[in-house]
Amino acid sequence: MALSAFTAPGRFWRGNLHTHSDRSDGVLPPQEVCRRYQAEGYDFIALTDHFIGAYGYPITDTTPFRSNNFTTIPGAELHSGAMANGELWHILAVGLPEDFTAPDAPGFHPVAGQESGPEIAARARAAGAFVAIAHPQWSGLTLADARSIDAAHAVEIYNHGCATGCDRADGAHTADLLLSEGRRLSLIATDDAHFSEPDHFGGWVMVKAEANDPELLLDALKRGDFYSSQGPELRGVTLERDAVRVECSAVSTVIVQGHGSAATAQHGASMTGAELPLERLRNSPWLRVTVIDRAGKRAWSNPIWR
Repeated sequence: MALSAFTAPGRFWRGNLHTHSDRSDGVLPPQEVCRRYQAEGYDFIALTDHFIGAYGYPITDTTPFRSNNFTTIPGAELHSGAMANGELWHILAVGLPEDFTAPDAPGFHPVAGQESGPEIAARARAAGAFVAIAHPQWSGLTLADARSIDAAHAVEIYNHGCATGCDRADGAHTADLLLSEGRRLSLIATDDAHFSEPDHFGGWVMVKAEANDPELLLDALKRGDFYSSQGPELRGVTLERDAVRVECSAVSTVIVQGHGSAATAQHGASMTGAELPLERLRNSPWLRVTVIDRAGKRAWSNPIWR
């Protein structure tokens, strides 16, 4: 059984799903953000400015910056309600309609009576958005917090802005615990770019679709037809009876992870393929693959359910 990202029709399109402009707390205007991503070889971005009253609840219009070889998906980073640590929720919503009803979220602090994080996430998904739990390590997310966002399609497994700004980039721990509870989630790598520090061009998704079209890309994201990367390419992930077969660009490590401590790895030089036995993962209901290149850059598959 092969992951659908490698069998679905079409080709891979490179995109960033978490970006900010000067419509919220970013440094650059939307047009320049789009120009820079296009110049760096991206096929699409979602500009996800902070959806709070201090910035006028922006869902930034990036349609004027589309071209024949670059497109955009509307979106926002949603905020409403408090997490267990008392701080405001951060929830990524890609494909959010421009008439999405704003919460009572005047700024970056929770206020009494505003809707909860799970409630605004559910509204966003019902409105057609691809919903992700943003930067769980940076947020100080508890497992109970993460469980509560049952509308999420995905978890940020890597956030480049959080890596460069505070060394809290990881979402794997949260994602793996939710997967082990049976949550059918995908994994996204993002920039969370503000362009106020080197927080850009460090993590992206490779989405399989028949055209670089916002609706087709959004549908593929919801199906899980993508993988995430900091540089390495995944070219195939296939679950066989007793092994997982991985095809990729040249890497030095291939890992298969599963429930609890279940994992197995293969190390080598310039490996473009590996076959990893599943003996240590035979009781895991899900598996996922990480590859690491010689420079320490990673790529992550979405989970395979057995």
